[in-house]
Amino acid sequence: MAAEANQTTTSPATITTRFETIVADRHAEAPKTLAEPVPQPLTLLDQFGLWGNLGVSLLGFTGALFVLRPYGSGGADLSLVAALTAIVVGTLIGTVPVALAGVQGARTGAPAMVLLRGLFGGRLSYLPTAMNIVQCFGWGIFELVTIATAAHTITPWLPRPGYVLIAGAITGLLTIRPLGAIRTLRRYATVTVVIVGVYILIQLLRQPLPPLTQGTWSGFWAATDTVVGVGISFVPLAADYTRHSRSPRQAAAGAMIGYSLTQILCYALGLLALLTVARKSGDIFGAFIALPLGSLAFAVLAARELDQSFADVYSTAVSIQNLRPLWDRRILAITISTLTTAGALWLNIADYENFLTLIGSVFVPLSAVLVVDYFLVSRGNWDLSQRAGTRWWSLVPWAAGFVVYQLINPGYIGWWVSLWTRIDRFLGFTPASWMSASIFSFVTAGAVTLLVSVGRRKHT
Repeated sequence: MAAEANQTTTSPATITTRFETIVADRHAEAPKTLAEPVPQPLTLLDQFGLWGNLGVSLLGFTGALFVLRPYGSGGADLSLVAALTAIVVGTLIGTVPVALAGVQGARTGAPAMVLLRGLFGGRLSYLPTAMNIVQCFGWGIFELVTIATAAHTITPWLPRPGYVLIAGAITGLLTIRPLGAIRTLRRYATVTVVIVGVYILIQLLRQPLPPLTQGTWSGFWAATDTVVGVGISFVPLAADYTRHSRSPRQAAAGAMIGYSLTQILCYALGLLALLTVARKSGDIFGAFIALPLGSLAFAVLAARELDQSFADVYSTAVSIQNLRPLWDRRILAITISTLTTAGALWLNIADYENFLTLIGSVFVPLSAVLVVDYFLVSRGNWDLSQRAGTRWWSLVPWAAGFVVYQLINPGYIGWWVSLWTRIDRFLGFTPASWMSASIFSFVTAGAVTLLVSVGRRKHT
């Protein structure tokens, strides 16, 4: 593990505050294990390309429905101006923690789950790592299903399982040379996606739109919460990629600007499609295809979804390396891509989506503890070794934020919702319509992190 230490450290069991990072040429690749120096060849444009592509998702298009109708099909629609405001506000709030987590990766050279050694200690970091592995693996399956469904919609001559196999194979190939994949995204995919997005936007704006103020603002924060959760879900992945950035500033700017711009565009396209071409059917994919040259444009967006499956599979592999630092990430990535492909072929992932959303809510308060402790409490002085001492107190703000999240929005799993509804009644608490589970959870976890740190200092 010598290369996990800074350059003056020789003991294989010791790591101080950062991994050994090296200035690398543009063709450098990610290390195979955690026992190797970390190259940092990615430029600001590379980061823009990565995060700009991750900000666009087929699931994001359909997610616009939850912005427009935050209380479901039986509730009133938000007005167009309210929904667009929720998209912008939610994206900016959700992306700030991603950018800050990216700074941590660039400064330390550590992957996202290895950073949690500094927050929780070596052994205790295995708990959130296991959760992240489950989350990324599940979303990897879900992405392959989404890609195959979209491709089959455009060209139904090939059965959907055939598209699953193709998408799974390409995903595996991308993970072998991840930095090369990111550079390719920057050169080709990002520009193409932006052009296609602007084209679809122009076509949708040519359709008759409802008045900007027709609808309600009731449910604005619930709608915002949906968008916040999507952005902040990348916190457990951010450092896996920004650790290869040439500077923390470039890592933060690439994530903040690149992701924000494209997620806002993505949700806005979904929203406009729902209010125009898909007003009656609710079929956003069909609405895109019905536009002039729509099949070609939608095919580009479907192919671009491969960067989502790539990120899920690669981050699963790198997360496992927090448990087994010397395992080859290439073998891990190919194994995981094979398993996700098999899962996409045989599992009913639709039944798993609500569980994945529940796990995602775990990382909202965790991201707050991660950011506040690193920048305000520990001030970057973290022990990232496997032998880092256990910091049990870090569980307190994480748990507090999680409880707040569930009190406001327990999700959609029946027995879990019933449990938290009973707890709400016991406490005499009724969530107000303006309450955002993500924002309240994040603020609570961050505030408790500061309070606990103050209390610990008084007793030392």
